[in-house]
Amino acid sequence: MARILIIEDSPTETAVLVQILERNGHQVSTSGNAEDGIASCKREKPDLVLMDVVLPGMNGFQATRALARDAETRDIPVLIVSTKGQETDRLWGLRQGAKDYIVKPPREQDLIARINALIGH
Repeated sequence: MARILIIEDSPTETAVLVQILERNGHQVSTSGNAEDGIASCKREKPDLVLMDVVLPGMNGFQATRALARDAETRDIPVLIVSTKGQETDRLWGLRQGAKDYIVKPPREQDLIARINALIGH
């Protein structure tokens, strides 16, 4: 079981991800914007962050970069989950410090496999 923080502004997307993660035995917390998500990440030290890109205020690429550059959070892997499916988006996300990138809506088995790979299960 991993502790996973979801940073996602859509209540529908959040609910779907929470369902998938809890069904697979993970403990989930959520944040509706990047600024709160970064604060939660520093406070809770989750095992993994699922990051949306299109967020109010700071976007997911900026938030990923902030987490990757902060000594407190840089060892927490970020998996970007985004509707932005272009290869340039994926590469940019990885260059910001994300460890993986998956396009919405993710298939449950793909998402869980990638999470397991990132947290070493």
